Amino acid sequence: MTATTTAPQQRREDGEGSVQVHQDNKLNIEEGALVIAVYGKGGIGKSTTSSNLSAAFSHLGKRVLQIGCDPKHDSTFTLTKRMVPTVIDTLEEVDFHSEELEAGDFVYTGYNGVMCVESGGPPAGTGCGGYVTGQTVKLLKEHHLLEDTDVVIFDVLGDVVCGGFAAPLQHAHYCLIVTANDFDSIFAMNRIVQAIKAKAKNYRVRLGGVVANRSQDTDQIDRFNARAGLRTLAHFKAVDAIRRSRLKKCTIFEMESSPDVLQVQQEYLNLARCLLESVEPLEAEPLKDREIFDLLGYD
Repeated sequence: MTATTTAPQQRREDGEGSVQVHQDNKLNIEEGALVIAVYGKGGIGKSTTSSNLSAAFSHLGKRVLQIGCDPKHDSTFTLTKRMVPTVIDTLEEVDFHSEELEAGDFVYTGYNGVMCVESGGPPAGTGCGGYVTGQTVKLLKEHHLLEDTDVVIFDVLGDVVCGGFAAPLQHAHYCLIVTANDFDSIFAMNRIVQAIKAKAKNYRVRLGGVVANRSQDTDQIDRFNARAGLRTLAHFKAVDAIRRSRLKKCTIFEMESSPDVLQVQQEYLNLARCLLESVEPLEAEPLKDREIFDLLGYD
């Protein structure tokens, strides 16, 4: 029998194919700001993590911009104390003539000077989140808002299921993955690792590390990290003050002082310092679905 050979698969540029969203390279954030994308399973606490991290950076004297990438547009409400209008809603008011907008029409100042933007999202079933992210970054660049910013945080909705969800990775230096110590959260984390590995072929984004959230223990997270090549940068237990801060529409830095509150504040400050000074990019290797089931003890 004659052996057959398979022609090498042609490499596709990012943006080619039905599962990708092409990003205009002119829209990349290149002004020198540290850009962080926060991902994780839906409902895991990404917005709380992002807002408190933004507050921590501001307490370190950094000029911070937080961009909420969710149609729910509640990423920044603990910083601004309200649900601010979205970029898409604002663009619709001027029939998408962005030249008619001023920065104050879509950028809102929150706690301790943090600049807040909610990109919003297209109507359900009619558009792509990647387009919304692109339009938001385009507006920020047109108004020169990125030139005077030290840190940009993208707070991204849910798991990565399409190229649109992954669009913020095309701007970021690092991705932080927020997870709890349970199977579903870790399964979502593994998919995010897969997305970053794909984007890292053509973009600068790299894995920064894991934030363990709402978890007393981290044994499952530790097991996955050891296997995939990840590390935990911060650990936030199920502290009631964090839950209450969300209900009070404020960051943890505005809560009445207590040992628990001070500990959480310090953990966020340590995370911010690590990202500024000492974080090293990770070359993690995602697991196959079956491997996760086996690793975490599911039959």
